[in-house]
This record gives sequence, structure tokens and C-alpha cells, in this order.
Amino acid sequence: MTHTLPLPDFRHERVEVTTGRRSGLVITVALHSSTLGSALGGARLWRYPHWSDAMGDALRLSAAMTLKNAAAGLDAGGGKSVIALGPEETLDADQRRAAFLDLGDAVSAFDGLYRTAEDVGSTTDDMLVVSERTPHVVGLPSSVGGSGEPAGPTSRGVYAALRATLERATGSGDVAGRRITISGLGQVGSRLAVRLSDEGAVLTVTDVNPAKLSLAAELGATWVEPGTEHLVPADVFVPAGIGGVLTDEVIDVLAAGAVCGPANNPLADRSGAERLAGRGILYTPDFVANAGGVIYLDIEAKHPGHGDEIARRIDGIGDTVRRLFDEASARGITPLEAAEAYAAERLSAGTRVPASV
Repeated sequence: MTHTLPLPDFRHERVEVTTGRRSGLVITVALHSSTLGSALGGARLWRYPHWSDAMGDALRLSAAMTLKNAAAGLDAGGGKSVIALGPEETLDADQRRAAFLDLGDAVSAFDGLYRTAEDVGSTTDDMLVVSERTPHVVGLPSSVGGSGEPAGPTSRGVYAALRATLERATGSGDVAGRRITISGLGQVGSRLAVRLSDEGAVLTVTDVNPAKLSLAAELGATWVEPGTEHLVPADVFVPAGIGGVLTDEVIDVLAAGAVCGPANNPLADRSGAERLAGRGILYTPDFVANAGGVIYLDIEAKHPGHGDEIARRIDGIGDTVRRLFDEASARGITPLEAAEAYAAERLSAGTRVPASV
């Protein structure tokens, strides 16, 4: 499902939109900021009504990556790449390989100012193809000595953020007996659902892929039709699919006490943060909650083998969320504004400082 979202203010350092010479697909590489270092952000392969929608997605996602990497305390800027498919388009194996070779050429043109990785619709094997054309790629398969799939670290960070969110919203971070709705059972959503189920959460789940029904049954979770999940009473609503799901219309009837999830840009409009606050719904900014993957990829690429440090930093996302809630409460602003201010402070300094996570 693709949601048309408003374009962000254009403050990007560089944006390249090209037609792949092998695949014929439109590829956008958006470098939003390299103030804190070489930009890091994944490569999305997705279907869009028009190539310009894919470009808009790259602009929004790259800007969000700048905030994410800054708030995570990384010496990394923000960027994103998007390979656009038509609404009904599919790729066979040869076409897919051609697309990611073309992406490698597009990334190479940035001379190291942007590093790519897997994202929605792409895999670590796709990144191996990209690496044939550029060294500026992270998250290669573990079978070739790469850091592998970052969904596990992302899920771990979201779990830490969710516990901090529950703590503020309900008085306890324990998930046992809590009603949690997960919208999207992809790599991260599925991992999170398994962990929450193991710890006794009462789960409601959905996904646009009906094959995920089997996972719901396995976990003893309640399955609802996509597009109705926000109406189910919950302690926490977890957006874990494509962005833009929290429209004004959805927020106005959202039956949850809090929102915390891994989906990038879940708010259809930035004003949605105020709208949620007006309804007394606690909102954990997505770019803070879902930073576990980039923390893992960035540190593992620069300092291989520092697993304990990576785990500490990812688990520390919960403490970052708590500090942002405190700051928002003290200043009478939304948690989103508090998180943006924190990221902006690092960016305005323009220096690479020790992480606070």
C-alpha cells in the first residue's frame, strides 16, 4: 500500500534521479545531509503510482535518516535510495539483478558521501549485487563476512522503546497482559510480535500479505483485516509497515493509549503529533524507536566485532525515549518536537560528538 504524502522542504545536499541503463527503472538517490559524516540509509524497492512518488519518498526518508542518525548519536548523515516499480510491476531474477547493479552505479556517483543498505523490498543478497559496482554499501550477507540482516537489531531497539513507552503511558514497562496491536508483519514486525507473544502480550496483528495469517495463528494473536487495526482497543499501537498510516482520520478514531513502532514516517502529516497529543495519545518518534538497525550497521561497519557495545547502544534507545518524554513534558511540547530539537542540536554544532545513547 502506498500513501501519497506531502513533500518535505527541499534542504537536501544532493539528489540524483536516473534511469538505470540495464533495468530501465527510475532510481532516486537522495543525500539529505553529510554534516555528521557519510550518510547512511537503505535502498527501497517498491511500487508507486508514478516515479515522482518514489522521488518524494526518497526525499522524506532521507530527511528522516538525518534525524535518526543524529538522534542515535552516530557520526553519520542521512540519505536514502529508492528503485521505483510500477503499480503492478514485478521483476524476475535477471531484472532484479540489473536493477541493483544500476543502483550500485547510482550510489558510486556520490563518491562515498552516501552508503546504502537493505530496506523495504530489498535484501542482503541484493546488497551483494550492489557491492559489485560500489564499495559504499553495508549489511552484506554474513556468508561473505558482512554484518547481515539488521532487522533483529531494529526489533530489539523498538522493543526497548516500546517498554519505555508503556512505562510512561501505564506506569509499568512490563508487556505481560498488555494489549498491543501490530500493523505490519515484515522482518521487524514479525520479530517483535514473537518476542511480545513470548512475554505474554495480548496481540492483535495484521498485514497486507494474507500469508502472515499463519504467524498470527502460531502466536495465538487476533487477526484483523488491514485498515481496521487502529479501531481495536490497545495499550500501544505499533505501525510496522509502510509510512503515512496515521492520517487525521485514523488519529481521530485511534483506539490506543500510545503509538510506538518501526515504520518510517508513520505520520501522514507532521501536525499529527499535535493531534495525537490532543487526544491524550503518547507518541514515540519513529526515528528514535527504529534506530537499532542503523546503530548496528554503522558501528559494525566501522568497528567490527563490538557486539557488546552495539547491544548497549541499542538497549539505550529506551533511555533516550524516557529523556525525550521528560523534555517534552517539562517544555510543554510534543515528544516529536523534543526529538527533532535533540537531533538539530547535534546538526547545528556540526561536529562529531560522543553518543549520548
